[in-house]
Amino acid sequence: MMRGWSISLLLAATAACSIAPVGQAPSPIAYTRILAPLLAAHNRERAAVGSPLLAWDPTLASSAFVHAATLAQLGRLRHSSRQQRPGQGENLWIGTRGDYTLSAMVGSWAIERRHFRPGRFPANSRTGNWAEVGHYTQMIWPGTTRLGCAIASSPQHDVLVCRYAPSGNVDGVMLGRRAEPRTSDNQIGTFCLTNRICTAA
Repeated sequence: MMRGWSISLLLAATAACSIAPVGQAPSPIAYTRILAPLLAAHNRERAAVGSPLLAWDPTLASSAFVHAATLAQLGRLRHSSRQQRPGQGENLWIGTRGDYTLSAMVGSWAIERRHFRPGRFPANSRTGNWAEVGHYTQMIWPGTTRLGCAIASSPQHDVLVCRYAPSGNVDGVMLGRRAEPRTSDNQIGTFCLTNRICTAA
């Protein structure tokens, strides 16, 4: 039993939270509120490279929440086992609680596009290290059709987990053209108002 921990799914950013007991997924309404900016950010990246748009999957979001809650308790990132997420990809993010918007969280994956080059996976990084583009390639993976994300918090950290189905980052698959850089890599179509409520552009 965890004492002193509250797990919360961020509705938009950490200033507006819905508290859920440990191990219990937040309500479908909470999922709907975070759906727009997270799904929009992914689909914007996908559209830029010609990948089909993703659909939101509440089952993936629910399983992402369970893992996010575990990571918030640990205070560090660790991918779930393949047995825990058969046929699913996974992107992880952690940061100081309340310091980052959803746009910044997902933007940390999207900015990897600067190292991306077309080719057969895993030879898609201009640096030669596929890990430097791995979050981005999962975001744009052409065979992925569904997305589910959740955020859990501890007193110190916010943790974002996104699950993708079918999984991306499969060796030998060809990935297409490189997306053109944006004016601002920190803004991926989600704007946060002064009260930290975020909305898709």
